Amino acid sequence: MTDKFIFRFVAVVSVAVFAAVVVINQKILPIPAVTPSFTHYLPVLNAVLNGTCSVLLVISLYLITHGNVLWHKRVNIVAFCLSSLFLVSYVTFHYLMKHETVYGDLDGDGLLSATERGAVGSLRTIYLTILITHIILAACVLPLVLLSFYFGLQMQVEKHKKLVRWTFPIWLYVTVTGVIVYILISPYYHF
Repeated sequence: MTDKFIFRFVAVVSVAVFAAVVVINQKILPIPAVTPSFTHYLPVLNAVLNGTCSVLLVISLYLITHGNVLWHKRVNIVAFCLSSLFLVSYVTFHYLMKHETVYGDLDGDGLLSATERGAVGSLRTIYLTILITHIILAACVLPLVLLSFYFGLQMQVEKHKKLVRWTFPIWLYVTVTGVIVYILISPYYHF
């Protein structure tokens, strides 16, 4: 495989995943009449997967800075697999949920009343800031991760190093903020 083919493949996969997430979140597809019982476990699963990936990424950095390339690769492969599982779980959850959870919506009606807005105050702004940066960087990190993996597995070390300088902090930020977003929004889930 040539680098040109890989770049095209990464672009197609990244656009397809982004499009799938947008379609799912816009509730364009028909939603099942009954929400499966396992659905309410998916947000905590997502937080666990993100938290685990955060730890694995830090371990991976430690391993490579100590020259352990083999275990660095292995840990990154596990992190990639868990992130892929997260993506499947995330899409499944947002597909199956009839409405989005609104931060501060205590009564679960999908609307934020003046009373509810007052109750959460500036925490809503903090939450939205973290959420928006998380979403933007999550959309950007997929092609970076895929290319970083390709260069690393092909032992194109210089290309891998240059790209990972961007990929690592973004991926770590996305996984850490994924856990923070879950912690902040979880009181407002109404299943």
